[in-house]
Amino acid sequence: MLHEAMLYEKLKDGKVTCNLCAHLCTIPQGQFGMCGVRTNKEGTLYSLVYGSVIASHVDPIEKKPFYHFFPGSTAYSIATVGCNFKCSFCQNWQISQVGKRGAAIDGYAMTPEQIVEDALQTGCKNISYTYTEPTIFFEYAYDTARVAKEKGLYNTFVTNGYMTADALTVIKPYLDGANVDLKSFREDFYVSLCKGHLKPVLESIEHMKKEGIWVEVTTLLIPGQNDSVEELTQIAEFIASVGTDIPWHISRFRPEYTYTDSVPTPLASLRKAKEIGEAAGLRYVYMGNVLEDANTVCCSCNNVLIERTGFSITHYTLKENTCSLCGTVVDGVF
Repeated sequence: MLHEAMLYEKLKDGKVTCNLCAHLCTIPQGQFGMCGVRTNKEGTLYSLVYGSVIASHVDPIEKKPFYHFFPGSTAYSIATVGCNFKCSFCQNWQISQVGKRGAAIDGYAMTPEQIVEDALQTGCKNISYTYTEPTIFFEYAYDTARVAKEKGLYNTFVTNGYMTADALTVIKPYLDGANVDLKSFREDFYVSLCKGHLKPVLESIEHMKKEGIWVEVTTLLIPGQNDSVEELTQIAEFIASVGTDIPWHISRFRPEYTYTDSVPTPLASLRKAKEIGEAAGLRYVYMGNVLEDANTVCCSCNNVLIERTGFSITHYTLKENTCSLCGTVVDGVF
């Protein structure tokens, strides 16, 4: 289904410039943007994935991962095919990296109203735009988020952060939270392994925080690529400079897609990264993809406030977002 895109500029020669993500693709007639799901037809930019869902599930919010955004609730999670990154280690490559140019778009039809109705019927508190990159199905996410807000639901992005400030300004009234993948603190990593750049991601995190969107950050720790003490310290110190209240999720890597010449992340590396994050002043540092250190503890007295096993909460002692022992306010949306 062709749906005219948002945030693009028509040029005199029939080309268009897409201003949605930081690639800022200039697209000739009949060609596609980097994402492969936005195309120029006779000088008009169209989204090819509007209304075409490739995945929809009811997930624990902790699976996103969000640990400080209505913990214990469920999120109605949706995605279309496509992504504006080409990560060789992609964990959802079956739907994010499938061929799009000239091929039929995989998925099944759902209107924004149907998505919202399903979310309400299944008792979800928010709709999460996830699995692939929500920026590339922005128009669909935007329309759905507006309807969701009208019905009392929240909206969250799980994103690589590679969108423009204009896109964030447009979605901001309807976007309540974002978990941003900060994959590395090196430009060469982003260029060689993701086909993108570092600076726009850092700017998105700063912009979201400034605009009052609840932000959590995830780093997939890849052995030999982004797990040095120096780089982890840079990541932790950057996050802390934006806000020490930002939870940092350090996730275990498992070989996927075309990046298979590696081993899973050693637990020792995850534990070291957690120490580095805490030393940088971050109040909440979590280890992901392992059954360890998933609990939320008070940053003042170390009282266990939320005890988790996997994505399930087994014990909850928060009292109106404060520590039940010392009364310290716990950062987040509760």
